[in-house]
Amino acid sequence: QVQLVESGGGLVQPGGSLRLSCAASEFALDYYAVGWLRQVPGKERAGISCICSVRLRSAWYEESVEGPFTISRDIGKNTVYLQMNRLKSEDTAVYYCATDPGFHCSNYGMVVQGPLSGMNYWGKGTLVTVSS
Repeated sequence: QVQLVESGGGLVQPGGSLRLSCAASEFALDYYAVGWLRQVPGKERAGISCICSVRLRSAWYEESVEGPFTISRDIGKNTVYLQMNRLKSEDTAVYYCATDPGFHCSNYGMVVQGPLSGMNYWGKGTLVTVSS
């Protein structure tokens, strides 16, 4: 059974850093584009970053996180990371990773047929709280 598992969330002070991990089981994550999305109460999940499959080697960042956040992958560990630096209170959210065979990461954003919420494979999310 395909599984994605996020980890690395927690409580951090403003200006601090966290590294989120998205580990996959039962399939090779490097063949897929992977996205990170986040959700705050009362709002829909919003894409913030994605990384293309290993073959294409490109990434995208939503404007508010471009610069402080970096997405990367470790092929040997079958894991995608989101390094988050200079965190702000508005970064507080539940963070999810997701993928789908039809998902493509372009220079302009996440591309999927239908809504992002329709992607087939999701982790359960990890909570990031930025607070002093």
